[in-house]
Amino acid sequence: MFRDPYDFREESDALYGVLAPLSAAEFSRPTSFKQWTLDDIVRHLHLWNRAADESAFDPEAFADRRKTLLADLARRVRLSAIEAQWHDGSSGHALLEAWRTTVADMSDRWAAEDPKRRLAWVGPDLSLRSSITARLMETWAHGQAIYDVFGVARADTDRIRGIALLGVNTFRWTFTNRDLEPPADVPHVRLTAPSGARWTWHAPSEASLVEGSATEFCQTVTQVRNVADTKLRVVGDTAKRWMAIAQCFAGPAENPPAPGTRFRAGSAPRA
Repeated sequence: MFRDPYDFREESDALYGVLAPLSAAEFSRPTSFKQWTLDDIVRHLHLWNRAADESAFDPEAFADRRKTLLADLARRVRLSAIEAQWHDGSSGHALLEAWRTTVADMSDRWAAEDPKRRLAWVGPDLSLRSSITARLMETWAHGQAIYDVFGVARADTDRIRGIALLGVNTFRWTFTNRDLEPPADVPHVRLTAPSGARWTWHAPSEASLVEGSATEFCQTVTQVRNVADTKLRVVGDTAKRWMAIAQCFAGPAENPPAPGTRFRAGSAPRA
């Protein structure tokens, strides 16, 4: 048994705690993430959780889903339209409870699996551990828009270490995904965890460095904040280039939000 599926569950439960008290009407409220509503976000998380679970426990069904998905994407069908084909039409609290039930079922089953087992995915195959970390990351990142719209300051825990590691491990991919040559010098990353612990990656360097809050690093690599709206200390050309376009999630290259456009309601962005 390994811990990561329960980190995913706890992050989902924390977000559920924000959503559960809402009225049905509030699920139609738009957020600062592409004007997605709360329903849009919960639906997106729920459908891709189910797809990941299918890849682990019903690979034949996932292979069919993947074939259709890639064909639709090749025809430039919008992802929202593709997701609509997968969805049963539920919304509000019914959708919320379906999402939570799936998360609980997944975490128990996935925790009993070999974390090194390889799974098919939309892109390259990945380990079961990487797949559940990606679900944690998506929950945390998309959840930020919900915390923001209600002015809630999220209390992070050290379960975000998996997100930080994903951010570090996608350094080269951030560049190759944009058809750019990855720099040879990989910056040193030195972060302070929510617990106060120090997390470090790559060879120590004061000339090529990303340093600061683990939460703000995760916000930057998931593109829920522009690095300019954080207090991260970014030193050296390579580190600055990386943080300006960092992307730890799959899919085509996306640009981070413009400075000052993503922030918690009631909290003014940094000048």
